[in-house]
Amino acid sequence: MEAAVKRENSVGILFMRLLILLGIISFLVVYSPNTFTSDQGYGNVDIQIPLKTEEKCDIFEGKWIQTGKNESLYSSTKCAWIPDWKNCFKHGRKDIEFVNWRWKPHACELPRFAVNKFFEIVRNRTMMFIGDSVARNQMESLLCILSEGELPTEVEKEDETGNWTLYFSSYNFTITFIRSVFLVKSEEIMINGSSSGSFNINLDKVDSKWTERLPSTDYAIISAAHWFFRKNYLYEKGNLIGCVHCSEPNITNLGLGFAVGKAIRSTLEFIHGCKNCHSLMTVLRTFSPTHFEKGTWNSGGYCNKTSPISDTEVDLGGFELELRNVQKSEIERARKRESMSNIDQKFWALDVTLAMLMRPDGHPGSHWGNQWMKGINDCLHWCLPGPIDVWNDWLIALMELEARSSLKL
Repeated sequence: MEAAVKRENSVGILFMRLLILLGIISFLVVYSPNTFTSDQGYGNVDIQIPLKTEEKCDIFEGKWIQTGKNESLYSSTKCAWIPDWKNCFKHGRKDIEFVNWRWKPHACELPRFAVNKFFEIVRNRTMMFIGDSVARNQMESLLCILSEGELPTEVEKEDETGNWTLYFSSYNFTITFIRSVFLVKSEEIMINGSSSGSFNINLDKVDSKWTERLPSTDYAIISAAHWFFRKNYLYEKGNLIGCVHCSEPNITNLGLGFAVGKAIRSTLEFIHGCKNCHSLMTVLRTFSPTHFEKGTWNSGGYCNKTSPISDTEVDLGGFELELRNVQKSEIERARKRESMSNIDQKFWALDVTLAMLMRPDGHPGSHWGNQWMKGINDCLHWCLPGPIDVWNDWLIALMELEARSSLKL
């Protein structure tokens, strides 16, 4: 009898030890700094998910690693959504090494974009890119990647720079680009009926072109900065308060950071106050740097680098990171405001600036085939395919983090 009791106790102890061991393994799997593969409800797709939280692993801090192979997820000859002037290979670019690099965060791995996984996340949902031609550049990259899984149908297209909507029928997923270069209301100043290139910008009034579509949007990716780099006049409550890129005796030059920050703040405050935007996730993409050397668009600037630079070569005191810091501070302000309310909206930063400062080799440069601007180099937009594709690796990682956060995982 005593022996039987001992055997029973031994079995019980063994069972308890097994439970403890399984608990430890589960804990290590969930909180491991590495990635793991999981079904996660996406059929039989092999999915890698970065398990570190934002605080433990910043996926935007890292370096570019040369892999010796083409890292592109699509072909420049097969994707129908690449504008002619961003198709660098088509226009004679021979140095193919610029697509042989991948982004490696310092503290974890960044999984590559998985098309089927993305479609399952966005099934029955809508995504809207709001901003200028660089915002459209990201959407074009995403369309090329997604077209490897399904070709969308065009629903709306104004022109090569205007509003654009496409639909993926198998997943009931709609993706839209809304051109709103300042995010807030603006009006171009006309001189004798001709365009001046300068604008009156109402920093406290958001642009209705995108706000009217916001309630039907699940993911909003917003950005603005490049159009502030010109002589613009700034207004609040209908009153002129200053300008940017100006030197007029009776008007204060308030600077780029002030103007961009105010426009972003008005945008995020409007989104926060949107009563019908129940499931909205807002992603603010930070400033995308240019790499003009010895000039700008119209003064002989060029960009002929053929490989990335290291983070030690980046100018940490430049205006690029100043604008990025202004934008990040506004998204943090929005997140704090959100935490003090019961509104179910989430705000995230897609922090591209530092990583893209390291990619002076990623622009069309002279390989953009634009006949109406012969002799001018494009050192602002990004080649497709090219380093801009990592923006969508980051985007889907943020979408997964948001989904995990919503489930309290």
